[in-house]
Amino acid sequence: MLSFLIWIIVFILCWPLAILALILYPVFWLLLLPFRLLGIAVDGVFELVKAIIMLPSRILKKI
Repeated sequence: MLSFLIWIIVFILCWPLAILALILYPVFWLLLLPFRLLGIAVDGVFELVKAIIMLPSRILKKI
């Protein structure tokens, strides 16, 4: 709700900047999407490496 009020104030005080931000936000979102996907993939690889390294201790813990 607060962000909506801030957007209304920005729209009233400097509407060209608000319209430019509304137009450019999807463009930046699309440009940053590959980096987000890369981050998800790297996080998955790190989780896999962690699971492989921790596997012996998990097996020993169950014995």
